[in-house]
Amino acid sequence: MCHIRPMDEVTTTVAAPPERVWALVTDITRMGEWSPESTGGRWRGGATGPATGARFVGGNRNGWVRWSTHCRVVECTAPSRFAFTVAESRMTWGWRLEPDGDGTRLTQWRERTGTPNVAVRALAASGLLGRDREQLMVDGMHRTVAAVKAAAER
Repeated sequence: MCHIRPMDEVTTTVAAPPERVWALVTDITRMGEWSPESTGGRWRGGATGPATGARFVGGNRNGWVRWSTHCRVVECTAPSRFAFTVAESRMTWGWRLEPDGDGTRLTQWRERTGTPNVAVRALAASGLLGRDREQLMVDGMHRTVAAVKAAAER
């Protein structure tokens, strides 16, 4: 049985306007530039960018292990909120962007909304993705937010 975790979130202040930060966090094709585990994604089903209901396939890697995820955008309100569900892990990932002076208060969050599928549970139990998978994902969120901040401030 999967333990349903409360929401995890990581926040930073970015010295760039919300519109610039929004363009980065909603471009799923570039997520591999910032995330330590994502290799990026590709829109499917005729979608060409972020919109509620749009679907995409995300690529991921951890060491030599590679896998794909099937995602659906569940919230897309420019330039303030973007969230998507991951079918395999029963996880929702999202971004909140709030104006903060001349910059943006950027939050990445994740919440498990159900029990992951059998393949995800088996992979997690194997230890191939790390022994404390939940902590590794939170650490990855810190790295992702810092990399988005650096890219937006360039």
